[in-house]
Amino acid sequence: MEKNIQRRSFIKNTSLAVAGIGLTALKFPAFGRSFSPNDKTIIGVMGTNGRGLEHIRALVKIPNLEIAYICDVEDNARAKGLNLVEKLTGKRPQAVHDFRKILDNKDLDAITIATPDHWHTPAAILACAAGKHVYVEKPCGHNPEEGEMLIRAARKYNRHVQMGNQRRSMPNLMSAMQQVHDGAIGNAYFANGWYANNRKPIGTGKVIPVPSNLDWELWQGPAPREDYRDNLVHYNWHWFWNWGTGEACNNGTHEIDCMRWALGVDFPTRVLSGGGRYTANDDWQTPDTQAITFEFGKKKSILWEGRSCNNYPVEGSGRGFIIYGEKGTLVNNGGDDYKIFDAANKLIKQSGNGDASNTINPLGPGETLDSYHFKNFIDAVRKDTPLNSEIAEGHKTVLLCHLGNISQRVGRALNCDENNGGKILHDKEAEKLWGREYEKGWKPNI
Repeated sequence: MEKNIQRRSFIKNTSLAVAGIGLTALKFPAFGRSFSPNDKTIIGVMGTNGRGLEHIRALVKIPNLEIAYICDVEDNARAKGLNLVEKLTGKRPQAVHDFRKILDNKDLDAITIATPDHWHTPAAILACAAGKHVYVEKPCGHNPEEGEMLIRAARKYNRHVQMGNQRRSMPNLMSAMQQVHDGAIGNAYFANGWYANNRKPIGTGKVIPVPSNLDWELWQGPAPREDYRDNLVHYNWHWFWNWGTGEACNNGTHEIDCMRWALGVDFPTRVLSGGGRYTANDDWQTPDTQAITFEFGKKKSILWEGRSCNNYPVEGSGRGFIIYGEKGTLVNNGGDDYKIFDAANKLIKQSGNGDASNTINPLGPGETLDSYHFKNFIDAVRKDTPLNSEIAEGHKTVLLCHLGNISQRVGRALNCDENNGGKILHDKEAEKLWGREYEKGWKPNI
């Protein structure tokens, strides 16, 4: 097997198992390999309680690929990943508590990241610095600054970094976007998207001893330390600003990405969010009801509506988007589908049956639709095929979601510089939320 491995000296102290080692304390060489047709691609999966299991299901469909490592800080989650790989492939990968321990393995080509949001960028930067390609779930950062950091890391270490907005690789949606760009509905100037669910209250958490099967210190990683409470792990961290990014980044990313894609816009000029935690009096910090308007100059705009706790459908679906043009309209019902209507609202074209999508499943759209995006990533690793959601493009969408959350938190509209990466203008309070505070020693060094 032909390999071209370029390595520099590694840090003298290679003991990475200590949970408290910070990001600035770890310096990795950039190394990688070129692929010949028969080379096997070696992968590690990080975070396997929920979404990471879908990573496994999609990856095992790709020929000549081996999932060699399952990484998770919680024993039960790690076992889920190990057992699933063994069930699907007959091979049992290596169990790893601290993913940093695998990064110096010269045979490891890439990692996929399905951790809580606050780990996405720090883990991806460490992987890039170690010469690994990265598939990182949305949102690609916990805040706008982290998206910028990750772009710098991808460029500095010349790594492929794909964000997990799978719709960018769904065949019918790719066709739909091409048709919009080719003028099927005339000038596309406004888009409206939605997400609706029936999430239940999370109550008031009690501070309790950390379960023996969870490394709470490493789970928190880059985030400032808080006591363990009984209503955070495994899912409710999404609704706490210290670790999560709310429904806008959790699910809104998908529809907002498609709407931005269709309209052909990048950075906004104005963002306004309204909403709040309306349906319960509990620990939930992010909005459960949110409407965000994004303006792009005076010519185009996007509206996203999130209802975490009322699942009444729009257009018969719990999620989706509509693209409005001067000569017609395109409607999506949440999966790999579309319908195009003319100016008289007559249906003139629609996608084939496509692959079915469970539009509200928190684990993803299903392994078939997931597989397209993972295959695109692996093709990039092996053959330098262009990524369908290269990190610079993914960041533009996630930035919109973050700006919506920042507007919500400060309680007013944000004016942004479309010519300077969407930077917030003339609002010191809002600008402070562009980045975050890190636990001492954990700030990414890039």
